[in-house]
Amino acid sequence: MAYLMTSSTAAALARPIVALDVHTEEAARSLVRSLGESCRFYKVGSELFTALGPDIVRWLRDEGCDVFLDLKLHDIPATMRGGARSAAALGARLLTVHATAGQAGIAAAVDGAGDACGILAVTVLTSFDAAGIARVWGRDVVDVPVEVLRLAEIAAAGGAHGIVCSGHELSAVSARLGQRLAPLVPGIRLAGGDTHDQARTMTPAEAQRLGARYLYWAAR
Repeated sequence: MAYLMTSSTAAALARPIVALDVHTEEAARSLVRSLGESCRFYKVGSELFTALGPDIVRWLRDEGCDVFLDLKLHDIPATMRGGARSAAALGARLLTVHATAGQAGIAAAVDGAGDACGILAVTVLTSFDAAGIARVWGRDVVDVPVEVLRLAEIAAAGGAHGIVCSGHELSAVSARLGQRLAPLVPGIRLAGGDTHDQARTMTPAEAQRLGARYLYWAAR
């Protein structure tokens, strides 16, 4: 996939993505135009996509921007294949699916997206800490890096382009899988900044040093 950063350049530069976490067309367009050439890659998540639908993706592409469509698909393989196919047809460059959809679901999404759109498998949401994951998954104790690594291996087996994980798990993933997967790190905050609802955050410099391929910031 020519548009995606190669492993040889990943260590030198992580590509920044700004999250359009707004719910109106006016707010999204205002932010994109205010940033201008300083950012050409935007995340469209559930809030904005539900409000405006495919039109916001088309508008961003018409503006010359790349789009990270963060919909976190989790369904049967046939549905994930169809969703990924539709995302690629819209012009999305990256699309998220949940790694817990399993190897077959991830592989179906990769097949549906083709070479035009990279599939990123979400491991453990950065809003969770170990206690929160343990409660949701019905376990007494959870080791977050171990769980992220387990899900990263499923993503790799399914042919995903990369994974979404916090910067705190990057070292473990890189040690096991090398540069097989392109890590996208959410929960990026400047030192001393408000963490909002994120439990596992990291500064841009720290994440890049650990091998992040993509970094994204919230717009609010």
